Amino acid sequence: VQLVESGGGLVQAGGSLRLSCVVSGFTFDDAMIGWFRQAPGKEREGVSCISVSDGSTYYADSAKGRFTISSDHAKNTVYLQTNSLKSEDTAVYYCAAGEIYCGPRADLYDYWGQGTQVTVSS
Repeated sequence: VQLVESGGGLVQAGGSLRLSCVVSGFTFDDAMIGWFRQAPGKEREGVSCISVSDGSTYYADSAKGRFTISSDHAKNTVYLQTNSLKSEDTAVYYCAAGEIYCGPRADLYDYWGQGTQVTVSS
């Protein structure tokens, strides 16, 4: 199983980035794909999740109204569109895959990517 994130970078406050997570070696249609982030000195935070089979989603309060998660079955890819970025969104963003849970608990996901850095300058 491999998850590869991309799309991070340096952006000014108020800007946008679209993060991608390509999933391989895992039955995509059965997957729960989560996005997490970890800033220096802080705990890993669950940001959003999507159940690929039925499209149901979860968003942390910090992400509601600004971030949108979506999936592309043809590309085995999950996207996290991040808008109105703030300096406090600066973190390494990880995607994770599992089969039974879609939510903020990191311990309930089975596979993880290496992360992509998002830096928001104020």
